[in-house]
Amino acid sequence: MDSKTIRNIFLEYFKDREHSIVPSSPLVPIGDPTLLFANAGMNQFKDYFLDKAEPPFSRATSAQKCMRVSGKHNDLEDVGRDGTHHTFFEMMGNWSFGDYFKRDAIEMAWELITEGYGLDADRLWATVYKDDDEAERIWRKILPPERVLRFGEKDNFWEMAEVGPCGPCSEIHYDFGVGEGSRPNDPGGRFVEIWNLVFMQFFKDEAGS
Repeated sequence: MDSKTIRNIFLEYFKDREHSIVPSSPLVPIGDPTLLFANAGMNQFKDYFLDKAEPPFSRATSAQKCMRVSGKHNDLEDVGRDGTHHTFFEMMGNWSFGDYFKRDAIEMAWELITEGYGLDADRLWATVYKDDDEAERIWRKILPPERVLRFGEKDNFWEMAEVGPCGPCSEIHYDFGVGEGSRPNDPGGRFVEIWNLVFMQFFKDEAGS
């Protein structure tokens, strides 16, 4: 399966579920001096999350062209050291603006991965933030409890910046069955994160609260 097929399956899946397909914004952001290059799918939706503009849709999906070579999200030093980091990549994402939340997001991701892409469900693990009981409950209806793990802020809490939207996230990991490590986030190449579900339910202020 090539990258074009992967992209098309993703966008069409969410289009069929009432998401507007939004083209990738330019790799070099326009009107955003905080970024050298687009580094995440949410960049072009930033004003919606900051309540600076009203989104013209309640659901969106995109495949954003990205480079992570500086700043908070810098992958440059990992390029060439493993089989998962690149200087340039496309970040596919689906977005809800006051519409669905954790249950629907998790269930759609699972359906797309297992039915749309045909990945073996027995090789998939989920991680959740240590305090996110809701996400854990949802995952435990899908996966065996031993393949649903809790982690702390380093691995399962997302922040846009020092100030701004933030919240717990839930990652889906694929187990290749070979290599170092016995569970997701262990060093080695056995487990690879293939999806990050971000739940932006909080706002971090200047005081850090």
